[in-house]
Amino acid sequence: MARANGTADLILHPVRLRVIRTLLGGRRMTTAELAAELPDVATATLYRHVSTLADAGVLDVVGERAARGATERTYELHDGAAHVGGADLAGLGPEAHRAAFAAFVAGLLADFDAYLARDGADLAVDGVGFRHRAFWMTDEELDEFVGELGGLAKRWSRNAPAPGRRRRVLSTVLIPDEERE
Repeated sequence: MARANGTADLILHPVRLRVIRTLLGGRRMTTAELAAELPDVATATLYRHVSTLADAGVLDVVGERAARGATERTYELHDGAAHVGGADLAGLGPEAHRAAFAAFVAGLLADFDAYLARDGADLAVDGVGFRHRAFWMTDEELDEFVGELGGLAKRWSRNAPAPGRRRRVLSTVLIPDEERE
């Protein structure tokens, strides 16, 4: 399998993607709290990947306290650091893109399975949904659409936890359709 490089290699690892996704939305968590949310990841593996992300500046240490003779750190996602952009994406071959997308989709499946396993999961009440929608757009219109969507997501991602608010995760996939006559 071809390997990614730079930021892509750092972020597009399945365990690191799950850590990043868990911290989305301004969450602050210790490695022990992350382990509780990712129980299928071995503790040593999780600590190693959290350390890798922190060393690379993707995670910020926002608190430290002494705990059982060690220092327990609280992490949050560094704003904008968990992004794979132009040059990194351009440097990936088809197999690396396929592997990264498979990790992304596997994470979505794991999140959905965890949701369905909860007592009282109710897709309609909880606003769970997945759908396809097609658009006819020029490249310029696509840029405008993506910019507006990003602005909308950024606006709502600034909300802080509060009574009545639930953390909700929006995942998007944008793929051009096959061109037909």
